[in-house]
Amino acid sequence: MGAGQSRNRITDQDKAILDMKVQRDKLKIYQKKVQVILDREDALARSLLLKGDKKRALLALRRRKYQEQMILKTDEQLFNLQHLMETIEFSLVQKDIFFGLEQGNKVLTQLNKEMRLEDIERLAEDTAEAIAYQNEVSELLRSNMTAEDEESVLRELEELERQEADNMKLNMPHVPVHRLPEHVAAPQHIDEEDEDGLEENENTNSERARNEPLLA
Repeated sequence: MGAGQSRNRITDQDKAILDMKVQRDKLKIYQKKVQVILDREDALARSLLLKGDKKRALLALRRRKYQEQMILKTDEQLFNLQHLMETIEFSLVQKDIFFGLEQGNKVLTQLNKEMRLEDIERLAEDTAEAIAYQNEVSELLRSNMTAEDEESVLRELEELERQEADNMKLNMPHVPVHRLPEHVAAPQHIDEEDEDGLEENENTNSERARNEPLLA
Protein backbone atom coordinates (compact mmCIF):
# COMPACT_ATOMS: atom_id res chain seq x y z
CA MET A 1 0.00 0.00 0.00
CA GLY A 2 2.86 2.33 0.87
CA ALA A 3 4.59 1.48 -2.42
CA GLY A 4 1.42 2.30 -4.35
CA GLN A 5 1.10 5.69 -2.67
CA SER A 6 4.74 6.39 -3.50
CA ARG A 7 4.17 5.63 -7.18
CA ASN A 8 1.08 7.90 -7.33
CA ARG A 9 2.69 10.76 -5.46
CA ILE A 10 2.99 13.96 -7.54
CA THR A 11 6.55 15.17 -7.43
CA ASP A 12 7.84 18.74 -7.71
CA GLN A 13 9.06 17.88 -11.17
CA ASP A 14 5.57 16.76 -12.19
CA LYS A 15 4.18 20.06 -10.91
CA ALA A 16 6.79 22.01 -12.83
CA ILE A 17 6.05 20.14 -16.07
CA LEU A 18 2.30 20.71 -15.64
CA ASP A 19 2.78 24.38 -14.85
CA MET A 20 4.98 24.79 -17.89
CA LYS A 21 2.40 23.15 -20.14
CA VAL A 22 -0.34 25.41 -18.78
CA GLN A 23 1.80 28.48 -19.37
CA ARG A 24 2.63 27.49 -22.94
CA ASP A 25 -1.06 26.86 -23.69
CA LYS A 26 -1.97 30.26 -22.26
CA LEU A 27 0.78 31.91 -24.25
CA LYS A 28 -0.55 30.45 -27.51
CA ILE A 29 -4.01 31.80 -26.72
CA TYR A 30 -2.61 35.23 -25.86
CA GLN A 31 -0.55 35.30 -29.05
CA LYS A 32 -3.73 35.01 -31.10
CA LYS A 33 -5.61 37.57 -29.00
CA VAL A 34 -2.80 40.08 -28.86
CA GLN A 35 -2.57 40.24 -32.67
CA VAL A 36 -5.90 42.08 -32.70
CA ILE A 37 -4.45 44.55 -30.20
CA LEU A 38 -1.25 44.99 -32.21
CA ASP A 39 -3.19 45.65 -35.42
CA ARG A 40 -5.36 48.25 -33.69
CA GLU A 41 -2.31 50.01 -32.24
CA ASP A 42 -0.76 50.16 -35.70
CA ALA A 43 -3.96 51.67 -37.15
CA LEU A 44 -4.16 54.15 -34.28
CA ALA A 45 -0.56 55.26 -34.82
CA ARG A 46 -1.29 55.90 -38.52
CA SER A 47 -4.44 57.86 -37.65
CA LEU A 48 -2.60 60.01 -35.12
CA LEU A 49 0.16 60.73 -37.63
CA LEU A 50 -2.40 62.00 -40.13
CA LYS A 51 -3.66 64.39 -37.45
CA GLY A 52 -0.12 65.59 -36.80
CA ASP A 53 -0.05 64.05 -33.31
CA LYS A 54 3.40 62.49 -33.54
CA LYS A 55 3.86 62.21 -29.76
CA ARG A 56 0.84 59.96 -29.25
CA ALA A 57 1.58 58.00 -32.41
CA LEU A 58 4.98 57.22 -30.94
CA LEU A 59 3.36 56.15 -27.65
CA ALA A 60 1.08 53.71 -29.52
CA LEU A 61 4.07 52.22 -31.35
CA ARG A 62 6.05 51.91 -28.12
CA ARG A 63 3.19 50.07 -26.45
CA ARG A 64 2.95 47.79 -29.47
CA LYS A 65 6.68 47.02 -29.36
CA TYR A 66 6.50 46.36 -25.61
CA GLN A 67 3.72 43.81 -26.06
CA GLU A 68 5.52 42.09 -28.92
CA GLN A 69 8.63 41.79 -26.77
CA MET A 70 6.62 40.39 -23.84
CA ILE A 71 5.24 37.60 -26.03
CA LEU A 72 8.63 36.84 -27.58
CA LYS A 73 10.59 36.81 -24.32
CA THR A 74 8.02 34.68 -22.49
CA ASP A 75 8.02 32.14 -25.30
CA GLU A 76 11.83 31.99 -25.25
CA GLN A 77 11.91 31.64 -21.48
CA LEU A 78 9.46 28.73 -21.46
CA PHE A 79 11.42 27.03 -24.22
CA ASN A 80 14.66 27.42 -22.25
CA LEU A 81 13.06 26.06 -19.07
CA GLN A 82 11.74 23.05 -20.93
CA HIS A 83 15.19 22.43 -22.42
CA LEU A 84 16.70 22.77 -18.94
CA MET A 85 14.39 20.15 -17.49
CA GLU A 86 15.03 17.71 -20.30
CA THR A 87 18.82 17.92 -20.27
CA ILE A 88 19.81 18.49 -16.62
CA GLU A 89 18.98 16.63 -13.40
CA PHE A 90 15.84 18.28 -12.08
CA SER A 91 17.08 18.47 -8.49
CA LEU A 92 20.06 20.54 -9.66
CA VAL A 93 17.98 23.18 -11.43
CA GLN A 94 14.76 22.97 -9.45
CA LYS A 95 15.18 26.42 -7.89
CA ASP A 96 15.87 28.08 -11.27
CA ILE A 97 12.94 26.34 -12.90
CA PHE A 98 10.41 27.36 -10.27
CA PHE A 99 11.71 30.92 -10.31
CA GLY A 100 11.37 30.99 -14.09
CA LEU A 101 7.83 29.62 -13.93
CA GLU A 102 6.91 32.20 -11.31
CA GLN A 103 8.17 34.98 -13.56
CA GLY A 104 6.31 33.44 -16.47
CA ASN A 105 3.04 33.53 -14.56
CA LYS A 106 3.58 37.20 -13.72
CA VAL A 107 4.19 38.05 -17.38
CA LEU A 108 1.11 36.11 -18.49
CA THR A 109 -0.97 37.97 -15.90
CA GLN A 110 0.35 41.25 -17.26
CA LEU A 111 -0.34 40.14 -20.83
CA ASN A 112 -3.92 39.37 -19.90
CA LYS A 113 -4.31 42.96 -18.73
CA GLU A 114 -3.04 44.18 -22.10
CA MET A 115 -5.92 42.57 -23.99
CA ARG A 116 -8.43 45.40 -23.59
CA LEU A 117 -9.17 47.39 -26.74
CA GLU A 118 -10.62 50.27 -24.72
CA ASP A 119 -7.17 50.92 -23.25
CA ILE A 120 -5.82 51.49 -26.76
CA GLU A 121 -8.52 54.05 -27.54
CA ARG A 122 -7.54 55.96 -24.39
CA LEU A 123 -4.17 56.66 -26.00
CA ALA A 124 -5.88 59.07 -28.40
CA GLU A 125 -8.26 60.80 -25.98
CA ASP A 126 -7.82 64.27 -24.48
CA THR A 127 -9.66 63.86 -21.17
CA ALA A 128 -7.76 64.37 -17.92
CA GLU A 129 -8.20 60.68 -17.07
CA ALA A 130 -6.91 59.58 -20.47
CA ILE A 131 -3.88 61.89 -20.27
CA ALA A 132 -3.04 60.50 -16.82
CA TYR A 133 -3.25 56.98 -18.27
CA GLN A 134 -1.01 57.98 -21.19
CA ASN A 135 1.60 59.35 -18.78
CA GLU A 136 1.43 56.14 -16.74
CA VAL A 137 1.92 53.99 -19.85
CA SER A 138 4.75 56.21 -21.04
CA GLU A 139 6.56 55.86 -17.70
CA LEU A 140 6.07 52.09 -17.70
CA LEU A 141 7.46 51.77 -21.21
CA ARG A 142 10.41 54.03 -20.43
CA SER A 143 11.48 51.74 -17.60
CA ASN A 144 10.95 48.47 -19.47
CA MET A 145 12.17 49.12 -23.01
CA THR A 146 15.80 48.90 -24.05
CA ALA A 147 17.66 51.44 -26.17
CA GLU A 148 17.52 48.93 -29.01
CA ASP A 149 13.73 48.70 -28.69
CA GLU A 150 13.47 52.50 -28.76
CA GLU A 151 15.58 52.72 -31.93
CA SER A 152 13.38 50.08 -33.53
CA VAL A 153 10.24 52.07 -32.65
CA LEU A 154 11.71 55.29 -34.10
CA ARG A 155 12.55 53.49 -37.35
CA GLU A 156 9.01 52.14 -37.48
CA LEU A 157 7.63 55.65 -36.96
CA GLU A 158 9.75 56.98 -39.83
CA GLU A 159 8.51 54.15 -42.06
CA LEU A 160 4.88 54.91 -41.19
CA GLU A 161 5.44 58.60 -41.96
CA ARG A 162 6.91 57.68 -45.34
CA GLN A 163 4.03 55.32 -46.14
CA GLU A 164 1.39 57.89 -45.19
CA ALA A 165 3.13 60.57 -47.27
CA ASP A 166 3.17 58.21 -50.27
CA ASN A 167 -0.52 57.39 -49.74
CA MET A 168 -1.43 61.08 -49.67
CA LYS A 169 0.36 61.61 -52.97
CA LEU A 170 -1.46 58.68 -54.56
CA ASN A 171 -4.86 59.88 -53.31
CA MET A 172 -4.46 63.45 -54.56
CA PRO A 173 -6.71 64.19 -57.59
CA HIS A 174 -4.87 64.32 -60.90
CA VAL A 175 -5.18 67.68 -62.61
CA PRO A 176 -4.37 67.41 -66.33
CA VAL A 177 -2.18 70.19 -67.71
CA HIS A 178 -3.11 71.33 -71.21
CA ARG A 179 -1.61 74.21 -73.15
CA LEU A 180 -4.21 76.86 -73.84
CA PRO A 181 -4.71 77.61 -77.55
CA GLU A 182 -3.18 80.88 -78.72
CA HIS A 183 -5.60 83.57 -79.84
CA VAL A 184 -5.27 84.15 -83.58
CA ALA A 185 -6.77 87.28 -85.03
CA ALA A 186 -9.15 86.64 -87.88
CA PRO A 187 -7.71 87.86 -91.21
CA GLN A 188 -9.50 90.78 -92.81
CA HIS A 189 -10.53 90.10 -96.43
CA ILE A 190 -11.66 92.96 -98.64
CA ASP A 191 -13.28 92.08 -101.91
CA GLU A 192 -12.52 94.02 -105.07
CA GLU A 193 -16.11 95.30 -105.17
CA ASP A 194 -15.72 96.65 -101.64
CA GLU A 195 -12.47 98.37 -102.65
CA ASP A 196 -14.23 100.05 -105.63
CA GLY A 197 -17.03 101.18 -103.34
CA LEU A 198 -14.61 102.72 -100.90
CA GLU A 199 -12.80 104.60 -103.67
CA GLU A 200 -16.14 105.85 -105.09
CA ASN A 201 -17.25 107.10 -101.68
CA GLU A 202 -13.95 108.91 -101.20
CA ASN A 203 -14.26 110.61 -104.61
CA THR A 204 -17.86 111.70 -103.92
CA ASN A 205 -16.89 113.17 -100.58
CA SER A 206 -14.00 115.09 -102.16
CA GLU A 207 -16.21 116.51 -104.94
CA ARG A 208 -18.85 117.55 -102.40
CA ALA A 209 -16.24 119.35 -100.39
CA ARG A 210 -15.07 121.32 -103.47
CA ASN A 211 -18.60 122.37 -104.47
CA GLU A 212 -19.75 123.62 -101.08
CA PRO A 213 -18.06 127.09 -101.32
CA LEU A 214 -19.56 127.69 -104.73
CA LEU A 215 -23.07 127.06 -103.48
CA ALA A 216 -22.51 129.53 -100.72
